Amino acid sequence: MNFHGKDIKLFAGSSNKKLAEEIATKIGLPLGAAIVGRFSDGEVAITINEVVRGSDVFLIQSTCSPVNENLIELLVMIDAMRRASAGRITAVIPYFGYARQDRKAKARDPISAKLVANLITASGADRVLTMDLHAPQLQGFFDIPLDHLLGANLLARYFYNKFDNKDDIIVVSPDIGSVTRSRKFATKLDVPLAIIDKRRPKANVCEIMNIIGDVKGKRVILVDDLIDTGGTIVNAANALVEIGATEVYACCTHGLLSGPAIERIKTSKIKELIMLNTIPLPKEKSLEKIVVLSVADVFAQAIERVYGDISMSTLFTQQEY
Repeated sequence: MNFHGKDIKLFAGSSNKKLAEEIATKIGLPLGAAIVGRFSDGEVAITINEVVRGSDVFLIQSTCSPVNENLIELLVMIDAMRRASAGRITAVIPYFGYARQDRKAKARDPISAKLVANLITASGADRVLTMDLHAPQLQGFFDIPLDHLLGANLLARYFYNKFDNKDDIIVVSPDIGSVTRSRKFATKLDVPLAIIDKRRPKANVCEIMNIIGDVKGKRVILVDDLIDTGGTIVNAANALVEIGATEVYACCTHGLLSGPAIERIKTSKIKELIMLNTIPLPKEKSLEKIVVLSVADVFAQAIERVYGDISMSTLFTQQEY
């Protein structure tokens, strides 16, 4: 349908209910009455217990672990809203899963990110609101409008306020693929940039790391969009300390922290890991060195702008620390 709804309504799936509640509180609205459950055979069961006809509906659901369960929940909720004649449906996806499968790395690979984008569109979504896609070009995978929010401002603000003296601060990209992101982050803090170049001579041989830049005697900030098993960020932190970095901090938008990640981070040289709450951090994964910042205010502002047909550009350029 894709026209402006008569009123605004927020609904949440089960993936990150706490964040959805924070967003709703920031906007000043309750979450919509919906029951997200399962039938006895495990199929997703969605019940919408209020009228959404003609409304501007925002469905808040990260497609984090369990990825397939949360994705299907989102698709079924969108379909339910479409069939209930919602005026406009926006899928609010703080973390977009399958984003790393964005190209054919080898023969007969799927491009799953495009498939998921097609599924969201086919289910009836009119718009997508997300944050820090693994590759910015994924925005072009969608045939509907997509607003791509950035988490870097929140992370940069944290470090800007943390360090009074930034003369010995340096931002380090953990691999070549993160250079553009890290360079922008360094620019926000007005500090220099270094790059880690990883080489694996042959299969099953330990990586050789070359550091492009001077980190000796520096406090280092490692920047990445997501941390999954933690191997890349932990190896980078340990290597930086070995060559003379005094302290290593790490930050990311999406903390998947799967498999051995928590144990690796716990025993690593990382002094502090700062993440955003696009993915919920369960109690069993909490560590003293992990700091979680909320994205609720950014998403609340974005939702209000979408509903009010107001430009989003100021959210991308905010630098007031």
